[in-house]
Amino acid sequence: MTTKNITGADFAETIENNDIVLVDFWASWCGPCRQFAPTYEAASEKHPDVVFAKVDTEAEQLLAAQANITSIPTLMAFREKVLVFSQPGALPPAALEQVITAVKDLDMEDVHQKVAEAQAKGPQN
Repeated sequence: MTTKNITGADFAETIENNDIVLVDFWASWCGPCRQFAPTYEAASEKHPDVVFAKVDTEAEQLLAAQANITSIPTLMAFREKVLVFSQPGALPPAALEQVITAVKDLDMEDVHQKVAEAQAKGPQN
């Protein structure tokens, strides 16, 4: 599977309708983003069961703001609609592979339970 450009219009739908979604927030003027792009594309070919999405932060400034993107590139990983990883910076191939493996290996029953417990407690001051 190749990478897929997404916008604010289809971001939620992409997260909602896929088990695992990686999102690369990037911009064309960003050197580290351009360096990370081939690594991200290569990983998308190795993992057809994962959606590899890209968000152009210049074209999608509102979406980038809603996602609290303060540095690019930023990689986010969603599993079963839950944000399970978010980190700025370009990852080398081995580190990206570790993230993908870790996301696939998550015990989502445990994750959903922790999310429910956190929601039950309400916002922390």
